[in-house]
Amino acid sequence: MSKQGNLNIPESYIPRLDVMQTETAIKFVKDTFERQLAQQLNLIRVSAPLFVRPETGLNDDLNGVERPVEFDILDLHANVQIVQSLAKWKRLALRRYGFGPGTGLYTDMNAIRRDEVLDNIHSVYVDQWDWEKTITPAERTLDTLYAAAHQVLIALRATERELGLKYASLVPFLPDELYAITSQELEDAYPFYSPRERENAVTREHGAVFISQIGAPLLSGVPHDSRAPDYDDWSLNGDLLVWSPVLERAIEITSMGVRVDAEALRRQIDAAGCPERASLPFHRMLLEGRLPASIGGGIGQSRLCMLLLQKAHIGEVQASVWPEWMNEACEARGIHLL
Repeated sequence: MSKQGNLNIPESYIPRLDVMQTETAIKFVKDTFERQLAQQLNLIRVSAPLFVRPETGLNDDLNGVERPVEFDILDLHANVQIVQSLAKWKRLALRRYGFGPGTGLYTDMNAIRRDEVLDNIHSVYVDQWDWEKTITPAERTLDTLYAAAHQVLIALRATERELGLKYASLVPFLPDELYAITSQELEDAYPFYSPRERENAVTREHGAVFISQIGAPLLSGVPHDSRAPDYDDWSLNGDLLVWSPVLERAIEITSMGVRVDAEALRRQIDAAGCPERASLPFHRMLLEGRLPASIGGGIGQSRLCMLLLQKAHIGEVQASVWPEWMNEACEARGIHLL
């Protein structure tokens, strides 16, 4: 593996599909996985906003440090923000559209994350399937979370299987089972590793791993990763990672979780030092019991295509912008960035 800046290129990497095959395969993967995901989780597709009013509290703060892209709309005499994800909007949509327990929605989410550090798997342009499903309060459990994560892996494996029938050069690599572990158990297993090193170690061993309970500090005093306090319940969330045989590293395919109830919201916004969020419209609805219990997540479309098409760079499956040195380094190695 050769490294230049944030770019890693496998020494023997040769794309398994040419550019035109890749473009056709991208649509095939997206169409197939979208269908499989909807079947597994009992979802229907809905339309979603590209931008929201910041004062609604609907935009996702992600890790709490990313700056949303904001612009003014002349006729509104006000600013709007491009969504960073639709975690809160989806839950509100469940209520608006009347989805009952066991049913839900998915949508195409497009975002611009201008603070992203660009590398093999990170782009300024983000495209996801954002999904959300109504559950009962009694279903706010780890069992519900793990079942949903397993269904996502089933959809992934079904897509890989259909893709392999269409393109013989793509050798299947996904495991049959999903290995589940909490972030504390992972820290206990690898106490001297960084969180990313732990992820690589456990995913290399098991192929596909679901790491749960992300956001709160571990026994070391440091969280496995940071999470916004007002959508996922930190005790009932997690990341699904898959081992990439091309990049020889773990790749996060989806972050998901059972959403906060009123108690978890109060606890987490206090812990995060932002209790003032309780006064925002979305948060008031939640605290007043006017939103359904739900579970949901975001699944990276380009990242999934990159993984299943066995590419070395996310720019091989999406059109974005990259530093000139990265363009030149990829071109020199026969890697075509769209």
